[in-house]
Amino acid sequence: MMHGQEKSDPLIRAKKLVNKPGQPGAEPVEQRRGAEGNTVEPRMRRTPSRESVLQGLDRVRQAAKARKKERFTALLHHVNVELLRDAYFWLKRNAAPGVDGLTWKEYEQDLEANVVDLHARVHRGAYRALPSRRQYIAKADGRQRPLGIAALEDKIVQRALVEVLNAIYEEDFLGFSYGFRPGRSQHDCLDALATGITRTKVNWILDADIRSFFDSVSHDWLIRFVEHRIGDKRVIRLIGKWLKAGVMEDGVVKPTEVGTPQGAVASPLLANIYLHYVFDLWAKRWRKHHAHGQVIIVRYADDIVVGFEHEAEAKRFLVDLQQRMDKFALSLHPDKTRLIEFGRFAAQNRARRGLGKPETFNFLGFTHISGRSRQGGFQLKRKTRRDRLRAKLREIKEALRRRMHDSIPAQGKWLAQVVRGYFNYHAVPTNAKSLVAFRHHVTDLWRRTLKRRGQRDRTTWARIARLVAAYLPAVRILHPWPDTRFAVNHPRWEPSARIAPARICAGGAG
Repeated sequence: MMHGQEKSDPLIRAKKLVNKPGQPGAEPVEQRRGAEGNTVEPRMRRTPSRESVLQGLDRVRQAAKARKKERFTALLHHVNVELLRDAYFWLKRNAAPGVDGLTWKEYEQDLEANVVDLHARVHRGAYRALPSRRQYIAKADGRQRPLGIAALEDKIVQRALVEVLNAIYEEDFLGFSYGFRPGRSQHDCLDALATGITRTKVNWILDADIRSFFDSVSHDWLIRFVEHRIGDKRVIRLIGKWLKAGVMEDGVVKPTEVGTPQGAVASPLLANIYLHYVFDLWAKRWRKHHAHGQVIIVRYADDIVVGFEHEAEAKRFLVDLQQRMDKFALSLHPDKTRLIEFGRFAAQNRARRGLGKPETFNFLGFTHISGRSRQGGFQLKRKTRRDRLRAKLREIKEALRRRMHDSIPAQGKWLAQVVRGYFNYHAVPTNAKSLVAFRHHVTDLWRRTLKRRGQRDRTTWARIARLVAAYLPAVRILHPWPDTRFAVNHPRWEPSARIAPARICAGGAG
């Protein structure tokens, strides 16, 4: 959608075209003198309403859907005061501050003036991005994951611009891309993968891991990818400011020539744009031109799982993928990228060759297993990853030590929230044993914590059982079977659909 000037309230009234060539127009162009004393034109609001903001973005969305190759030359005017205000309220209230030390509550004290000033600085080019504050969090494997905490105003502007860009890129992204997209969750991705494995002739699984993806993103390539759809130079400059802002660690600002900080509001969208051009479009084209058997694809951010019918095609895809990644300054992790035999025929094929049980693979917190149902048929089983389970229990143990002297009702209410949140994600079919084990270990940790409160404490299993029954939620499966939920979200992929199952790309049209 091509736009002219980006002012939402121009000073020039539209010219009425002449009916006959060679004759003057009925209404010549005239300067608008303002709303005061104008009885013809209605008084214009300087700040559009939320409804007008949504209408503007909806027009962008429709244009992006209708014209797939068109560049948008004027987008920044959609980042108005109303959208910036909405972006502020979208942020977490208790989030850690950036290098400026400004918190959400402090900014709220004079919100309207702050937002109006921020809007003015963004549009006249006076806005400057601050470095991200480096912070490390522990991973399940014991390593440290670096995060970049942006300043509050950087978060606001990033969130507002992401809202605008999503209107375009949500029409471009492919169906098998799930990570950090509106209306798509991790369980949607898991459902698509499970449905693809059980309904298609998947015999081989490629579990691909991109080494340090967020730290390896090439700024030059990313800007070139964005410019395929975005022609507004001011939007490009904003993205460049965030990429080049640097990080502050131990009081020292380090420039960033490559990568996008994890934890930044705009990073997930930028990562999806990068992988959309590097992987998604390429994988779709590869499947169309090189695959003779069935192929399923799912991607959640930088986690990629591809299923193949034929081993030869899986090996060729892996070689081609490595070459593709090298071209764009990325690489596959040699230890975490695996090609394994997996699927409904994997067990019997390996048994015929004298091999053991099929290997398993991890994806989005679950270990996927080629198992058997009670009737003896193939069943994809998903269990909580052991390392993730142990990491969560260690986290609970440390938190209980800090809460050791809290009252029992306070401890019980807090543990109930933790366990309920854990169940909300992990309570999937075939994972009941892991849920029972988790609840049992939490109970034991609580018992040990209460016994440490005093030497004469007589906390018995009978007493802790009563406390657990009163506070902790019982184990029950909260999620439906993957194919059931997938069929609701994607009815066109029902077994009775006209489109062949080979066209399933695990989550959307190929």
